[in-house]
Amino acid sequence: MPTYQFEALDRTGNEIRDVLEAASEEEAQVTIQKMGYFITKISVKKAKKAAAKKGGDGRKRAMAIGGVKPKQLTTFTRQLSILQDAGLPILRSLKILEQQQVPGRLKNSLMDVCDEIEAGSTLSEAMAKSPKAFDRLYVNMIKAGEAGGALETILKRLAEFQERSLSLRRKIKGALIYPIVVVLVAVLILTFIMIAIVPKFIAIFDDFGVDLPPMTVLLVNISYACVHYWWAIPGIPISIWLMVKLLRKFKAGRMGWDLFTLKMPIFGQLIEKSILARTTRTLGTLVSSGVPILEGLNITRETAGNAMFEQMFTKIGEQIREGESIAKPMKEFSKCKFHPLAAFFWTFFIGGPIGILMYVFRMNQTIVDDLTVNMVDVGEETGELDTMLYKVADTYDEEVEVLTETLMSLMEPLLIIFLGGAVGFIVIALFLPLVKLITALSG
Repeated sequence: MPTYQFEALDRTGNEIRDVLEAASEEEAQVTIQKMGYFITKISVKKAKKAAAKKGGDGRKRAMAIGGVKPKQLTTFTRQLSILQDAGLPILRSLKILEQQQVPGRLKNSLMDVCDEIEAGSTLSEAMAKSPKAFDRLYVNMIKAGEAGGALETILKRLAEFQERSLSLRRKIKGALIYPIVVVLVAVLILTFIMIAIVPKFIAIFDDFGVDLPPMTVLLVNISYACVHYWWAIPGIPISIWLMVKLLRKFKAGRMGWDLFTLKMPIFGQLIEKSILARTTRTLGTLVSSGVPILEGLNITRETAGNAMFEQMFTKIGEQIREGESIAKPMKEFSKCKFHPLAAFFWTFFIGGPIGILMYVFRMNQTIVDDLTVNMVDVGEETGELDTMLYKVADTYDEEVEVLTETLMSLMEPLLIIFLGGAVGFIVIALFLPLVKLITALSG
């Protein structure tokens, strides 16, 4: 006996979604009418599921690797919020946007979501079955919007949240691209000089038997190393990257590396403040959308991307279950403690005793300042936690922007000094024996 999925209105005008078994569609309609419902839609559920397995209405899914790009998902969310604000049915809106997408992960996921909704699932249930496109944060906010009957409002908040996060990510990437490109080009040029140019000068000096000054001897040794051990130039950074990646596979290694990055010179503050901006905005968006605070903390923890922040949010959730507020455990568990692997990274990357001294000086610093804790405390007391979290996020966004501009202004003169020093060293080291040689020949 087939199963029929139906949508109907009861006597008070409330929408009803349910399933029933009947021998035919006419029998199903009679049964639903006897229940006192006005039918708006009825379909065979098994047929829909079979269609979904085959690819819905016959449309082919393109091969897709990986997830959805943040920019693509942000644009989709903003467009969906506009269509919902205009009053279009959710299924119609999704089909319109699915047709506009280029073949890939998001288009495939939207096809699956449309099929699931046609089979009787809610939007949040359908999106939850496509985790590579819609994460827990996305699904839970949609679920809260459905429960509160304000899906268009939630979509607007979600779009704004994604746009702010995307803007912050672009600023940080923009700050890092310039120095990375300049350093890579400088390394390539200097390597070429050491391998192709310096050996020719060395041959000239050997032919004339010139006594080389210490600076030139150092340059010759560097050139010799570059010629005979050129593979170490890319090999050393790749080996370091693999070592860090391997250590981060373990819980202790990940915590040690994340503690190091939070307190490392120059970029540590930028990383810390960007994580704070993202996590406070995430939690504020979830709270304002009606997601329970414990679920909101779990989702925020997953989006933190840093072991120290994940540990802090875990402890906050445990304390809330015991009846505590957010502010007190936030202050208590935001203080970093000594970690042996963090000390190793400071010693390895910063340099021996200096690295250890810097780590001992910085290890007791908190990752959340008193101002943030106080604002969260005030938000809890006044019932405006989401508003306070938004203000904290805005504050950190501004600080990240200022830090980014400051780093950019500092990087340019530092890079110029580095390049000028390297080129000057090479020129002086090569010209000192040349001057000595010319002088001897003139005499």
